[in-house]
Amino acid sequence: MKVATVETESGSRPVVVVEDRILDIASAWKSGESGPAPNSVLDIVRNSPMLAALRQVVEAAGSDLWSPLAGAKLLAPIPRPAKNVFCVGRNYKLHIEEGARARGVPAEYPPLPEFFTKPPTTVIGPEAEIRLPGNTQKLDYEVELAFVVGRTGRDISVEDALGHIFGFTVLNDVTARDLQRAHGQWFKGKALDTTCPIGPWIVTADEFDVTQEHRLWLTVNGEIRQDAFISDMVFDCAAILSSLSAGMTVEAGDIITTGTPSGVGLGLNPQIWLKDGDVVEAGIEGIGSIRNTVRAV
Repeated sequence: MKVATVETESGSRPVVVVEDRILDIASAWKSGESGPAPNSVLDIVRNSPMLAALRQVVEAAGSDLWSPLAGAKLLAPIPRPAKNVFCVGRNYKLHIEEGARARGVPAEYPPLPEFFTKPPTTVIGPEAEIRLPGNTQKLDYEVELAFVVGRTGRDISVEDALGHIFGFTVLNDVTARDLQRAHGQWFKGKALDTTCPIGPWIVTADEFDVTQEHRLWLTVNGEIRQDAFISDMVFDCAAILSSLSAGMTVEAGDIITTGTPSGVGLGLNPQIWLKDGDVVEAGIEGIGSIRNTVRAV
């Protein structure tokens, strides 16, 4: 199942996406044993029985309740995460190697996932504009597979980790490389407003087998820049969630992203940075793609 958030005149609403149609959940929901309709995708993520009820709603929905996907304004599936997005740096082998070359140092693979975060104010939708502010001259792109936690837990084992995942989505970890380097740590360079496009929806875990191979890619103005498979990860989703949850509670609704493959602007020779008017499209087979335009401000 694909669950998304759309903007309407009455505010944001959760929907189900099937092929080229969307179902407004509130309109199709019949309160009763299932309780009230969810007001957001986050409501669905945090309530496992609600997801099961939603499947029945979708199956029973008549054709008159569906509307075209085309023309709908998609927001980030979770437009305002409850807390920072958890991120993993240096998690694709070839990306580690290109980054080392760019810095003139030997490539070393991390023994454990390297975590940082992006604040909720970075999150934008799959068609929104990415701001290019005056305090960075080196804005870069990073296509990533992200997952949404569906079950709160702590000290989650690798064996149990995938059972805690609600679903998967596409994320672009836009990064100000000059700020990342100047501040001596990654947070500032990763935390500028609008630098976390997410979407176009969340594909539930039962319909996206993350243990199988999946291609992820990114283009700038139609030119392919990143093209890889998730098998190049140093740490897979289960290992990442297990490591993050060691001694620390992760909660239903948390968004965790898994690192980017090679082909970023930092690793090109010569290096190429995002500029005003650039159109960045990032996608993952089995999920979909997001398309954002860069605007100087």
